[in-house]
Amino acid sequence: MTDRIWEYEGYRPAEERLRESLCTLGNGCFATRGALPECAADDVHYPGTYAAGCYDRLTSNVAGRPVENEDLVNLPNWLPLRFRLPGGQWLTPDTTTVLDHRQTLHLDSGLLERRTRYALGPGQALSVRQWRLMHMADPHLAALRTEFTAEGYAGELEVEAAIDAGVTNSGVPRYRALDGRHLTHAHIGTATPGTVWLRCRTRTSDIRIGMAARLTAPAPVADAHEPARAVQRLTLTLAPGRTVTVDKTVALHTSRDSAISDPLRAAVERVSAAPGFDGLPASHRTAWNQLWRRAELDVPGEAGAILSLHLFHVLQTLSPHTADLDVGVPARGLHGEAYRGHVFWDELFVLPYLNLHFPEVSRALLHYRHRRLDRARAAARATGRRGALYPWQSGSDGREETQQLHLNPRSGRWLPDHTHLQHHVGSAVAYNVWQYCEAGGDAEFLHTKGAEMLLQIARFWADSATWDASLGRHRIRGVVGPDEYHEAYPGADGPGLDDNAYTNVMAAWVLARTLDVLRDLPEPRRRELVERTALDEGEPDRWEDVSRTLHVPFHDGIISQFEGYDDLAELDWDAYRERYGDIRRLDRILEAEGDSVNHYKASKQADVLMLGYLFSPAELQGVFERLGHHLDEKTWRRTVDYYLARTSHGSTLSGLVHGWVLARCRRAEAWKFCQEALRGDIADLQGGTTGEGIHLGAMAGTLDLVQRGLTGLETRSGALWLDPVPLPELSAYGFSIAYQGHWGIRLRLTSGELEIAVPPSDLPPIDVELPDRSVGVEPGETATLVVPD
Repeated sequence: MTDRIWEYEGYRPAEERLRESLCTLGNGCFATRGALPECAADDVHYPGTYAAGCYDRLTSNVAGRPVENEDLVNLPNWLPLRFRLPGGQWLTPDTTTVLDHRQTLHLDSGLLERRTRYALGPGQALSVRQWRLMHMADPHLAALRTEFTAEGYAGELEVEAAIDAGVTNSGVPRYRALDGRHLTHAHIGTATPGTVWLRCRTRTSDIRIGMAARLTAPAPVADAHEPARAVQRLTLTLAPGRTVTVDKTVALHTSRDSAISDPLRAAVERVSAAPGFDGLPASHRTAWNQLWRRAELDVPGEAGAILSLHLFHVLQTLSPHTADLDVGVPARGLHGEAYRGHVFWDELFVLPYLNLHFPEVSRALLHYRHRRLDRARAAARATGRRGALYPWQSGSDGREETQQLHLNPRSGRWLPDHTHLQHHVGSAVAYNVWQYCEAGGDAEFLHTKGAEMLLQIARFWADSATWDASLGRHRIRGVVGPDEYHEAYPGADGPGLDDNAYTNVMAAWVLARTLDVLRDLPEPRRRELVERTALDEGEPDRWEDVSRTLHVPFHDGIISQFEGYDDLAELDWDAYRERYGDIRRLDRILEAEGDSVNHYKASKQADVLMLGYLFSPAELQGVFERLGHHLDEKTWRRTVDYYLARTSHGSTLSGLVHGWVLARCRRAEAWKFCQEALRGDIADLQGGTTGEGIHLGAMAGTLDLVQRGLTGLETRSGALWLDPVPLPELSAYGFSIAYQGHWGIRLRLTSGELEIAVPPSDLPPIDVELPDRSVGVEPGETATLVVPD
């Protein structure tokens, strides 16, 4: 692999699902997994195509009860293109001897190249080379070029291409007991010679889907349609050493698209007007070049190569095209069906990166949350509270999509799922509103939609807080924190924990920031907001009080994850590691043993330590001081050490957060966790999960680790704050950002120096705050600053 090339050599069935995820191509509107076109879905291969925001809801019978789930729909498969010698079996890597096989993902140009040589007999082989693209300039187009070359023989080759609506959502083994047949009313037909079409719709959401495919080849193309499959066939004549090319161009539209009347008609018209394959890459490459310029990243070595891959997949899921859509941040990208394509809190790890490169995309993703504010308010009312309660898992309309039951693959048991109690997702939304506006200076958004979201989230937290006279503090009870291992007290009749430290501190921060926004609003906007939200005169006073008196539990001089955490039993970590090896999913191991992780001081991922990820040391100290606690460096270090020894890292986000936090307090150990975050998907550290879809939050988080974590970069109070902590393993790198209207600000960190170059413009200078001084950098200037190593 190189910085902009990702390559796989040889055919290995056990790795196919992983490769398919990591070789997915997309453009922010739809994406297709990197499956081989001649292979159907089976236990080895899983072709899948997903359109952003295209969900459907079905009811299944699980453990004797009806369970409703909403899924990101696996759309008709446009890839199929198979081939065989006349009368023989279809050639696939699983049925025919493979002499050579290589897949190359060209990150610069967004192209997937594949080369395979099939053995056909002594001295005879068929060489297959394919190029695939999901067009980044025209996000409704995709294309596949296949080049066949006969080696040592001459003869005919039968080729069949298809669009297949007979697909299901079956890419995640844990979900296969659920109804996954989302497509219905499939119709097929021929538009013009060489062009076929397929239309269908989703069963419940009634989203109409239109797809059209044009096949171009040096042979007559005949239609041979089958139920739910638009099929085209042709016979090629091959001569030794002579390459014959077949091009397949596809257009996809759904009824969620703007400026169309009928998805099928739009697809047929688009594919008919599309140039041949040779005419597609130029504009596609131009679009990719523009993206790479805006997200310039110069990191040496293996880390740089992995970061380029991560950036590639972030841009394929959330491109500037996404800014035109009503979609959120899918936790597993558009790369597979894990988590059913739902939107969690992963935007907390994604938007801080996008804010400084693609602020228009961040703004659109926040609009997704604002459009679902009424649904969040209804959820809060259902709990007897005012304000907005955003769902832990969101999909099409913003209702709570968290499953009622989840399957433990170790025990085979379906278990109640209480993660919907992770109410802290609302604080993540508020944090992203604030960060976006600080980075981009978008006062219009902050004074309107942003202020409304902040107010309703703050209102929910204030209404959730109850006064405990014995403590002299407000408390928030019955929640689940980021550590999903703990969702109930041992022996409790119901789920929920009291005073999760992360939840309470974030609630206090939201309340304080909302008060700041209210104070700074221009009077006409403040009046409009008060009228629109029916803000009571006494509410701000209550928010002020709650923001200073929320209970944060401590024990033994460290921050407790939640009230009562100290009463839990210690786990024999060495014994479990010796017995099981990989104990990332300790919860499943213990449940299969008839035990529960709720009994132990054992965390799945960073919980308390998330605070050190979101806030600089100085800002975190300020939040705790507002709550009446002195959080000095010694207390924080003890807290970090305590939870580091009790975390199994069952989430890809855990290594990222720990690497970020340790870079500030235990630098020598930070790189181990940074590497885990970098390798999480490419090495499939979670044990088979990458094949079900990438972990978008972790990928974007590694980019932000380089961008903000190691530079100490913050955007607050109208300035860029920088406090670099170069790691020996990553001590020299550079990147560019957009900030407060300045595009292409370049930062480069080397040992002992930080260089900031501001491009020429008519804008005001950039104010830079370092730990020991303030600096102004004029447009057109480059400042070289000495920083401590």
